[in-house]
Amino acid sequence: MSSVPLNLPGGLPDPAELARLASEFFATLPNGTRNPNWSAPEVGLPDIDTAPVASPYLPAGYQNASPPAPVDSAEVPQDVPANGLAQNVPQAYAAALPAIDTSPASPHGGSVPSTPYYFLGESNGYPSTKPSGGTPPDAPETPAPTAGLAQNVPQGYAAALPAIDAAPQGAPGPSTPYYFLGEASGYPSALPAGTALPDAQSYKLPGDNDLHGLLATDEPALRSGGISAARPADTGSSYYFVDPARYPGPRGSHAGALPNAAAGARPPFDVNAIRADFPILQERVNGRQLVWFDNAATTQKPQAVIDRLAYFYAHENSNIHRAAHELAARATDAYESARKKVARFLGAGSAEEIIFVRGATEAINLIAKSWGDKNIGEGDEIIVSHLEHHANIVPWQQLATAKGAKLRVIPVDDSGQVLLGEYTRLLNSRTKLVSVTQVSNALGTVVPVKEIVELAHRAGALALVDGAQSVSHMRVDVQALDADFFVFSGHKVFAPTGIGVVYGKRAVLEDMPPWQGGGNMIADVTFERTVFQPPPARFEAGTGNIADAVGLGAAIDYIERIGMENIARYEHDLLAYATHGMLLIPGVRLIGTAKEKASVLSFVLDGYQTEEVGKALNEEGIAVRSGHHCAQPILRRFGLEATVRPSLAFYNTCEEVDRMVAVVARLAAQRRTPHH
Repeated sequence: MSSVPLNLPGGLPDPAELARLASEFFATLPNGTRNPNWSAPEVGLPDIDTAPVASPYLPAGYQNASPPAPVDSAEVPQDVPANGLAQNVPQAYAAALPAIDTSPASPHGGSVPSTPYYFLGESNGYPSTKPSGGTPPDAPETPAPTAGLAQNVPQGYAAALPAIDAAPQGAPGPSTPYYFLGEASGYPSALPAGTALPDAQSYKLPGDNDLHGLLATDEPALRSGGISAARPADTGSSYYFVDPARYPGPRGSHAGALPNAAAGARPPFDVNAIRADFPILQERVNGRQLVWFDNAATTQKPQAVIDRLAYFYAHENSNIHRAAHELAARATDAYESARKKVARFLGAGSAEEIIFVRGATEAINLIAKSWGDKNIGEGDEIIVSHLEHHANIVPWQQLATAKGAKLRVIPVDDSGQVLLGEYTRLLNSRTKLVSVTQVSNALGTVVPVKEIVELAHRAGALALVDGAQSVSHMRVDVQALDADFFVFSGHKVFAPTGIGVVYGKRAVLEDMPPWQGGGNMIADVTFERTVFQPPPARFEAGTGNIADAVGLGAAIDYIERIGMENIARYEHDLLAYATHGMLLIPGVRLIGTAKEKASVLSFVLDGYQTEEVGKALNEEGIAVRSGHHCAQPILRRFGLEATVRPSLAFYNTCEEVDRMVAVVARLAAQRRTPHH
């Protein structure tokens, strides 16, 4: 067929002309004769709206166009040959093939699913809610933020908050839509040299006096639950942030400052801007906007991490280290740059001290199977604390059973803090390892790990710190702690699941045998012997979780842009606010009242099973954990098998806390009879 020039205004082809040309193309076979089976469709091409559609979940620079209207099946020839694979045959033959229907198809064949989320169906417990033939439901609208923090705290308290400045005007934006790429990833940013990323000054945090002002007002959530805002008769709280002598409570003077808090000394912090970075926070559960208070189980992911994963799979996906091609180089650079970011994040001496694993559980098992198998013998002792997650108990039990060693336990006091005096009495010449958590996942207790590590070293033992619950709440410096090992899970620090980290002192790692064998961890293999790579490759057999390691690097970048000190300060204030609200509810018993706590509120409510409280909160769109939290020994220390565990993060708000307090207060008002 002959080519026809299209000289239309602006260079844009006319749809009718395109339709005519397409009809002529498919009507003509390669030999120049007319296809007898082809008949031109009677309906012209539909108009396509090419205007870009803005997405609240895409970074600046991205645009996603409206999808073309689906082609009616009546317009497609019905004599498609069985081998209709135009994209898989030489281009010279493509013209001989009839048109292919490009309308969306079910991944499993058959009709298009009734939901735009085609991967959700009966098989996974999420049936479509869209009626057959209807239009897809609209995504939940993102409410337009108002000035300041008013929508994120109880409205009655909004006047007590300082004025919030708008985001800095004229701040340079990234010149590339791939804002998460920088020099560490091997893809230099196009930002001019010396251009600083927006820092923590773009965020605001209520000051200490503001917090006092918030707490000075009777909580509307408590009033709605029929609970008096008067402080309970027992004012001997061990929480330093609600101690009546230093924190008078809702009806006293508010002239004093919180301990260790210099008013106005920290940079501002804008929780609105942060919440906008987490698309899942716009989800609705049971008709209400999601409140994610299950952060100790897993944290949600910012759009920067989601985008970084998508970019990796779209532009860098390859196995690493072993191929001489471009994508292997890109993937290797991205993976190894993530290792460097983790080393910096933890304050490690070098990236060679960072091993990627699936999570903190695998990390502890690696140490037990490698270092432990080599260094623990009959009669040796391993010390853990009463606070530990099962992942820091079971591997050591298994090792002790196999080796004839003994597991010893540091007790805790009634507040949930370890007893250092008892710990020193456990240490002796047989102690080979002390393995303790830095923050309790069940109680939120912050453990004095620096002192524990120092005492372990004096006794000639090595020390492991489980940082799964600490790295998202406080700055960690493994060299300052002098820990021999430090482990954490990426999904607890706003990164993907399936990625975790072992930090080990280089000299210790070099003396450890590999725990798995295979590719990547070898220098040379014959049938007679194998020479292993040095750390960390020695401990990373096979293909690792490359993409999620890159996602962990992106999560670290995100946290560091906000500032860990800003995060810790905001979460401290939020924990103080939530603790105060829960203490006002009759029948609530807080489990874990140590003075140093991270953002966990573990409690039980008289008259209710924990699962009943969890269900009532879920009905209001509030996600908490109820159960034993994989920490049965510490709960049994307090005479319990389960607690309700709200756990907070820096994207949570006072308003969300009020929603939770209101539900618990309502339950308390409905049932006063304690259960047994």
